[in-house]
Amino acid sequence: MIFNRDNARFAVGVIGNIIALILFLSPLTTFVRIWKSKSVEQFSPIPYLATFINCGLWVMYGLPWVTPNSLLVITINGTGLGIEIVYLMLFLLYSDRKQRMKVILIIIVEIIFIVALGFIVLTFVHEPKKRAAIVGSISMVGNIMMYAAPLSVMKLVIKTKSVEYMPFFLSLFSFLNGVSWTTYALIRFDAYILAPNSMGTLLGLAQLLIYAAFYKSTKRQMAAREAKGETVMTEKSAGRVAQNPRSDSRV
Repeated sequence: MIFNRDNARFAVGVIGNIIALILFLSPLTTFVRIWKSKSVEQFSPIPYLATFINCGLWVMYGLPWVTPNSLLVITINGTGLGIEIVYLMLFLLYSDRKQRMKVILIIIVEIIFIVALGFIVLTFVHEPKKRAAIVGSISMVGNIMMYAAPLSVMKLVIKTKSVEYMPFFLSLFSFLNGVSWTTYALIRFDAYILAPNSMGTLLGLAQLLIYAAFYKSTKRQMAAREAKGETVMTEKSAGRVAQNPRSDSRV
C-alpha cells in the first residue's frame, strides 16, 4: 500500500479529535463535585478560561478563509468551546461574588479579543497565508496558555503535597492530546500546531510526574481528615448520650 500523508494525517487528526474530546470532558467529575457541594472550593477557573480562548482562536484558524482543509481543527475546537461555556457557567453559578466578577470580566475581555481579531484579519488581510500566519501565531500563544494553565494548580500541589485539586484525567489527556497533535503537525508540517503541542506534551508529562509523586501523601491526608471527622462525630454522639442517658435505656 502506498503511504499517503493526507490519509495518515486525517487518521491521526480523528484520533486527536477523540482524545481532545475526552480532555474537554475529563473535568466532568470535578464539576459534578462542584454541583453537589454548591461550591467551587479551591478549584481554579484558570484552566477553563485558558481553554475557552484557546478553542475560540483555533476555530478561527481552521476556517476555510484562513487555513483551508482544516475541518478537524474546527470540529474539535468548536465542540470544546461549547463544553467550556458550560463549565464556566457552572463555575460562575457556585463562585462567591468577588471571584464571579473577576471571571466574568476575563470572559468579556477574551470574547472582545477574539471578535476583534476575526474582524481585523478577515477585513484587512486578504491573503490566506498571511491570515494563517497572524491567527496561527496568536493561537500558538493561546494553546500554550491552555497547557500552562495547570501550573497554578501544580504550585498548590507542591505547597500542600496533595493532588486533590489537580484532576488526574485532565493531566493524562492533556499529555495524550499534546502527543496526538504533535504527530498530526509533523506528518504535514505545521509549525503553528507543532510548537504549542510539543510544549504541551512536556507540560502534561510534568503534571503526571507530580501527580505520581504526591498521590500517596494525598491518600494519607484524606484518610487523616476522614478519621478526624469520624472522631468528631463520635464525640458529638457521646455528648448527646451523656445529656440524655435514657435515650438508649430500652432493651
